[in-house]
Amino acid sequence: MICEFPNFNIITRKDDNMIRIENVTKTYNSTVRAVDNLNLTVNDGEIVGFIGPNGAGKTTTLKMMTGILKPDCGTILINDYDMQKEPLKAKQVIGYIADSPDMFLRLKGIEFMNLISDIYKVPTDVRKERIKTFATRFDLADVLDKPMQSYSHGMRQKMMVAAALVHDPDVWILDEPLTGLDPKSAYALKQMMREHADAGNSVLFSTHVLEVAEKLCDKVIIINHGQSLFYGTLDELTAKYPDMDLEKIFLEMTAHE
Repeated sequence: MICEFPNFNIITRKDDNMIRIENVTKTYNSTVRAVDNLNLTVNDGEIVGFIGPNGAGKTTTLKMMTGILKPDCGTILINDYDMQKEPLKAKQVIGYIADSPDMFLRLKGIEFMNLISDIYKVPTDVRKERIKTFATRFDLADVLDKPMQSYSHGMRQKMMVAAALVHDPDVWILDEPLTGLDPKSAYALKQMMREHADAGNSVLFSTHVLEVAEKLCDKVIIINHGQSLFYGTLDELTAKYPDMDLEKIFLEMTAHE
């Protein structure tokens, strides 16, 4: 496939904790362009909401950012590690929550947590403390010794969140992380996201719950058909659409697409 690069800029390496994707494109079956020349930066200390209708290209983008999918062209940097050139280093600093929690279901919760901890070489004493913290915040203590196939959808989602964050990654990439969570756990995760960003780290999450993005995010990116319709702060967005809330703005922007 031939990729065009309008307004292409050379990316210089920085010492920031961040996500940067530059002119990224992904096409399926040589015909369906799921992501089309997308650009996005998440800086230190930011929570960025990734918003778009079903099929807009959000999950495809997140999977490319985590190395699950390979872009046709473009550059993806995670903490200045190029995902194509230094994938292991890039993945080591990512905490990724996928859009489905139905994985490793034959394992007990504690076995799954230890497996992920082993992969990331989390020391025994450190992992014990972190697992204890997650068990408390997400009400997991009573189910850690049970197979995850016996968990409800919401309980599995909480386990995926805990496992994704057990190695204390700098960069959080979360695909619909609040889906299936009860109000207490959703509140706890939102608190953790804010704490993580306030500590100078980066958080990018996709969501269909626009009120969450409105209350939690420092910036939002709205995409449709793989293209960015808007990227910036909520103040910048609302200034373009006065007297409209985020939901109405979203519907207005995507309606024209």
